[in-house]
Formats: sequence, structure tokens, C-alpha cells
Amino acid sequence: MTRSSSSDVPHEHEKSVPGPRSRAWVAEEQRYLAPGVQRIAQLSGLAFSHGDGCWLVDVDGHRYLDFFAGVGVASLGHAHPRFTSQVAHQLTKLIVGSFTSHARLGLLRLLAEVAPVPRARTQLYSGGAEAVEAAIRLAKAYTEKFEVVGFWGGFHGKTGGVMGLIGDTWKQHWGPLPGGTHLVPYADCYRCPFKAEYPQCGLLCLEFARQAIRNNTAGAVAAIVVEPMQGTAGNVIPPPEFLPGVREIAREYGALLICDEMITGFGRTGKMFGCEHTSTEPDILTVGKGFGNGFPVSGVIAREELTQAEPFCKPSASSSSYGGNPLAASAALATVKTIVEDDLPANAAQVGQVLLRGFQRLQEKYEFIGDVRGAGLLIGLDLVKDRRTKEPLPARVTERLFLAALQRGLLLMGYFSRIRINPPLVLSEAEAAEGLAMFDAACAEVAPLIRGFE
Repeated sequence: MTRSSSSDVPHEHEKSVPGPRSRAWVAEEQRYLAPGVQRIAQLSGLAFSHGDGCWLVDVDGHRYLDFFAGVGVASLGHAHPRFTSQVAHQLTKLIVGSFTSHARLGLLRLLAEVAPVPRARTQLYSGGAEAVEAAIRLAKAYTEKFEVVGFWGGFHGKTGGVMGLIGDTWKQHWGPLPGGTHLVPYADCYRCPFKAEYPQCGLLCLEFARQAIRNNTAGAVAAIVVEPMQGTAGNVIPPPEFLPGVREIAREYGALLICDEMITGFGRTGKMFGCEHTSTEPDILTVGKGFGNGFPVSGVIAREELTQAEPFCKPSASSSSYGGNPLAASAALATVKTIVEDDLPANAAQVGQVLLRGFQRLQEKYEFIGDVRGAGLLIGLDLVKDRRTKEPLPARVTERLFLAALQRGLLLMGYFSRIRINPPLVLSEAEAAEGLAMFDAACAEVAPLIRGFE
């Protein structure tokens, strides 16, 4: 695949972002589009024409290095030849139906090989929230209990069944939340809610969770739902003791452990799944996003004996009209096969280290970068007014940084004080270096503004 280079990227004085065609297209679309689209689309004002590998091209011909990847969805990047060829071929054959197909059979077989779940059985869906809701239904069916525990900072979708698991204020003002849902603090060590320091804290958050379950629940916890590394909260990497500790608590209370790997799954963190960093074996795994490289497909992977529980196992009880259709299965199979055959988890680990070290050097250079953390190509930064107080930079400053990076040809989730870096898994070391240089230049531009703000 031909890749663009930094010499192809228009620089600050060569372009105006967004260009006239993007502005015109976006303005016209606003006449028909309901509000509430992603902030990155609103703030950038861009209309894209096509992509190639880790690069995107807007309708004005400007190129951007993609550190966004549709929130980690484009695991193979854009227009990957094997992916597009397989999906195009399937389009000419059959695209709908829940019957057995060659693609679905191959996908299920491959998932059973790579999933960190023994005797794995998989059910397929279309979106992440749908899969998490199905996983919770499965846990309730198997345990015959009805309560669910999640974490502050967690995000598992926006549908009614999982809205109560959103671990921040986003869930407010939507009306009553599902009953039997409880939230406890995540091991977000940079912003510890207990103001403690790791490792001296002894993972106080785990003991708090244990006590909260004992005192706040009805004693009928079916599942604990956890992201091995939190994505929406800011690409938060917990200490290695955390996930095994959550597993232990689930066992103490007779609950199942659901690892939501929508973001951390399929090579993103440098291993095939995020839970493998601590050798933590989940009872149930939920997957999506990078699973289909942009095609809407998700799944629930669970131990065989769990999936036999009624009513989950009854005809039509766990299925989805779109889930596992031949086109979706073909897209997911092409994606996962490529990730495995090209060893993209290893590439994520190697290139992720290049990015992590680069951002750590920028942390030494810019006082407003308070924290840098990461695993593979899942990297998070905290932007702060003061490193001592850790007070976040306000949106009016972080949005300026996002636009400064965009002007230089770098697209990233950098408009909040917690920046999320999640490029395609095919990112090269050379492209990582280009992105770091663009981000460095953007930081240099906004640094005087930050000093003035202080």
C-alpha cells in the first residue's frame, strides 16, 4: 500500500483548515443532520474524501495523519487492500441472514483460538452497547442474580440497559437509570479519588470496592463489568494488580467478570487483548470497534458452560437480526486474520514505545503536560495548569491545541484536557515520529497562551 509522507502534508502557511469545500459540505449537511455528533467532527469542521493507511484526505485535498482512527475503530487503517478485497467480494455473494456461512464459521473458529477464554463460544452483534447488554443478560441468566457493578470513568455504551454504567456526569438528565447498578472508583492513579499515591496506597480502590459491594448492594451481584484499560476516561492504564484484584472480588461475591475490550481488544495495547497483560482470565469478553475495522460488528465471547444458561440459550434469545450476517462476518474475519498474520499486536507494542518515549520527552519540554501513560497504541496525556495541583487545562486552551495540531496535519482526540492517542495498528515508526513532530509544533504554538492563562 502506498503511504503518504510528511512532505505530502500541507503545512500551516499552505492551507486553511477547514478548506472551502469542507465548510460548504458541512454547512449544507447541518440543514438535515440532527445535533449531537462527535465533538471531533464538530470542532474540526472537516469533510473527508478518502484514506490510505494511517492518512486521511479531506475534500479540499489536505492530508492528515490519523491518530484518531474513529476512536480506535480503524485497526487496519484506511483502505487496507486485504480488508477491502474481502468485503467487496462478499458484497457480490450474500450480505444478510443468520444462517451458517463460510465467513462466520471461519470467524468463530479463529475467535476460539485467539480469545483468552477457555472453550469459547461467541455470539455476534452490531454495536458495542448491544454486546455489553447481551453480556449482562448472560451473566444474569447464569448466576440467577440481578445486580451489576461498574466503575467511575467507565463507558460501555449509551443505550438504556448500560447507561447506568457510565461512570461520569454524561448519564445525568436522561431520566431513571436501570436499577441494581452500582459504581466504584477505578484505579486512575494520576487522578486518584482518595488522593493517595501508588504503590503506597496498597490499591485502596480495591478494598473500597469490596466494602461498597458488601454495604451498598442487595447481595445479588451477577457481574462486575470492567475495561482492562479505560478508553473514554482518557486512556487510563491501571496498575498491574488492579484487574486481578477485580477478578478476586468477583469470585468472592459469586459474580462473573465481564472484561469490556471494545477499545483494548485485538492488538491495541500490544497484546491481543488488554486482560492478557496481567494474565487475567475473564468469564465473559465483549469486543467491537477494531474488531471489524470500521464495519459495525461486535461480539460476546464466553465460556461454553455459561452460554448454556436459560433463558439466554433459548432459540432467538441471544441473537440479533444483523449480528453475524455474512458481510459483517467477512469484515471481522478479514480484520482479525490480518491482525494475527501480520502480528499487529507486536507492531503496536514496538511503535507504541516510540510514541510513549516521544510524548515523555515532550512532557519534559512542556510544563503543561502533566502525565503520559500508555500500553501499545493506547496512549493518554493529561494537560494541566499546574503539575502540583493537577488542575486540568480549560477547554478553550485544549481546543486551541487540537486546532493547532490539525492545522499541521495531525488529527487526534486532543480537545479535552485528557488527550487520547489511538492510531491504526499499522502505524510505522516513521509515521509516529512525524506525528510527534506535529504535536510538538502545536504545543509550541499554544505554550504562550497557556503561560498567559496561568
